[in-house]
Amino acid sequence: MNTDNNGVSSTTTIKTTVQDVDVDALAHCAKYLNLQDLSNFATTCKLFKSVAYSDSIWNYWFREHWPFQISSTYLHTSGASREAYLARRSAVRGFKYIDPAICQYVASPKANSHILLNKNRIILSQHSRIQIFKTDKKDAAVSVTLQDHNARITCVRCFPLNETSLFRRKGDDLLVTSSSDHSIRLWWEDRCQRCFKGHNGTVTTIADKLLGDTDVRVLASGGEDKTVRLWSISSSGKRGQHALRKTFFGHERPIESLAVPGHSNSLLVSLSRDALVRVWDTNATQSGCVGMTSMVGLPIDMKCHESLCYVTAGSSVTTIDLRTMRKVFTAAVHRPKFCSFQMLPSKFLVCTGGDEKAMLWDIRKACEGKPEPVAILGGHEGPISHLYMDPYKVVTGSRVDPLVRVWETNTGRFTNSFSSGTDSENEYETGCSVMAVDACRIVTANFGIEPEQVWLRDFSKAEVPVPSHEDDYDSKFWELPEV
Repeated sequence: MNTDNNGVSSTTTIKTTVQDVDVDALAHCAKYLNLQDLSNFATTCKLFKSVAYSDSIWNYWFREHWPFQISSTYLHTSGASREAYLARRSAVRGFKYIDPAICQYVASPKANSHILLNKNRIILSQHSRIQIFKTDKKDAAVSVTLQDHNARITCVRCFPLNETSLFRRKGDDLLVTSSSDHSIRLWWEDRCQRCFKGHNGTVTTIADKLLGDTDVRVLASGGEDKTVRLWSISSSGKRGQHALRKTFFGHERPIESLAVPGHSNSLLVSLSRDALVRVWDTNATQSGCVGMTSMVGLPIDMKCHESLCYVTAGSSVTTIDLRTMRKVFTAAVHRPKFCSFQMLPSKFLVCTGGDEKAMLWDIRKACEGKPEPVAILGGHEGPISHLYMDPYKVVTGSRVDPLVRVWETNTGRFTNSFSSGTDSENEYETGCSVMAVDACRIVTANFGIEPEQVWLRDFSKAEVPVPSHEDDYDSKFWELPEV
């Protein structure tokens, strides 16, 4: 409170900026951010960068995630905490340990079709039934069986609740399945809540993303009847009356795959079994087809990134610019044919699975007209039917090989392998029938051994690193050019 010459009191406001806040106080607040937010925080200004590199943040995260390793000597070295945390995190996400936590689940003795890892759920489809195991339950024998379909399940998808207009509360993600019984079913709270019928044959596939805005979400499906259909997932009624919004005609063969490009939530790309690619404007009032082109060979898979579409057909991966429908370059050539396909646009990499080996391809070299593999991932028996890739690892598996193999994404170097079933040698052990991977976990199953078993390996708390490997398998790598 101040008084002027006339005796009138006035109040002076003292302004405080973030630069006046103690660095330790800022670091205390910043430790509650996640890694991506902290990275964004560090790019804001020099002050925030110095805060983000503070040892107190990284030591706190280390204690939260791996308290059993906090006594490591490198954590007490000034400036080394960040490097120690990131190295440990990369090793865990790269499956570079031999002592993961293993949990075994007993499934029904039926052939496995699909498997998903969705938060605390393992979702396994076997012919017409779905079995759900809750990984957060102490009793691994507890499971939920869903049996509303009466024919083979053809596709299984999960969509986060915050991407749907069905719920405004937390819970398990929305599970969507298609089947040869001509139906699509929506599941939550462990039961079927919607059933969409309209296809005149097997529903072969479901789009990888939902279409439309937040308030009006649309599900796309393709079928043996050569049509692409759009469904409103917020339609009322258990049987999904009035759910069908549009039907697109034009393909002459059954639909093999559907994808939603990243640059538009109203466009839909479809791939049919005659390797014909069509682009649909789902907001159009007429036919909806706004582009078309064809590939050569049997279609395998299709993935979109922004305005580019990568189509695997025959022995090549072809890239299409969806804005012009021009084939801009060939990303990979894998003879005699492909069995599986994954891509990692953030690292400019494509991975393809063929007979007994997988290959890594650099998209930048393909743009220059040099589609040559930068790494060969060998050692498997039979075709690579299962393929997973993220910034830390490539995981490969085969239906005729019981071993699952792990490779470094950046180098193509072999790092680990383990059985898709039991850890003991079993002469009757079959190959990996299904596989699903997320950040630190992998779930596998191999059909043919009774009782049927599903194995979940969690590397998040593992302590014993994999011993250094020589080149046990046919793997080679040439250094990728810097971005």
